[in-house]
Amino acid sequence: MRLVFAGTPSAAVPTLRRLATEHEIVAVVTRPDAPLGRKRVLTPSPVAQAAEELGLSVIKAATLDAEATSAITALGAELGVIVAYGGLVREPLLSAPAQGWINLHFSILPAWRGAAPVQRALIAGDTELGASVFQLVPALDAGDVFAARTVEIGGEATADAALEALAVDGAELTAEVVTGIADGTARALPQEGEPTLAPKLTLDDGLLDWNEPLDRVFARFRGVTPEPGAHTLFDGQRLKILAALPSSEPPLAPGEISATKTAVLIGTGSSPLAVTRVQPAGKGAMNAVDWWRGQRGTEGLRAGA
Repeated sequence: MRLVFAGTPSAAVPTLRRLATEHEIVAVVTRPDAPLGRKRVLTPSPVAQAAEELGLSVIKAATLDAEATSAITALGAELGVIVAYGGLVREPLLSAPAQGWINLHFSILPAWRGAAPVQRALIAGDTELGASVFQLVPALDAGDVFAARTVEIGGEATADAALEALAVDGAELTAEVVTGIADGTARALPQEGEPTLAPKLTLDDGLLDWNEPLDRVFARFRGVTPEPGAHTLFDGQRLKILAALPSSEPPLAPGEISATKTAVLIGTGSSPLAVTRVQPAGKGAMNAVDWWRGQRGTEGLRAGA
């Protein structure tokens, strides 16, 4: 088929590469270059970089406005495929391809409609993650579903690792749906069940509440790592928690800090969280035990204050 592909982050790259092996990609739509790193160097999106490697035409657009709509419509694509582009597809672009648009979404719809399905699912403590390919409609992630697949994710996987695994499986799922649309065998069914929403995370979503039990604290840590990042307050300063695991050490009071040879233990409402890597305000990432050794005079302070 003649496809137009829209996507921006690395999670969209496996689908682009997979579809390019079987179909004609008439153009790749992605967000404009963005400043990255401490020097804020303008950098093409992962999808833009992959498209360049594949020799594909790229349209960079912050929004799918009239100009972008005109450029995409002129390409005469039979089907649009979108994976985490970061913008809405509205009419008349929605109906421009003969077969409309399909969307790879990283949840089993109607669960977790929105921008952060994997992150919100992990924060909620979901034990099953998945991906769905659905027909794009004006309402948020509400179209009929062509196919869905659950994916086994380790119980300690953070959002980046979970999304990476889902992206690979989702690429195969999307390719199967596109093949079905091409040969006329694909069938989409209405979503069933009560929707849940997955709005974009904010910095506040990363704040850990040490009064919660360990499973809830660790679930939030997994869901917000690496972005927007888990953090706590210590001595009035923000302390990023970069790596952590549940601990079976004896309980500590919520926010109380202790240390072993390999980790800093922070008390929760049940067992402690074992923190192995942190980033203090204004400093680089470091081993958590080394950070704690440097906190002379603050031994009585607790996390969260």
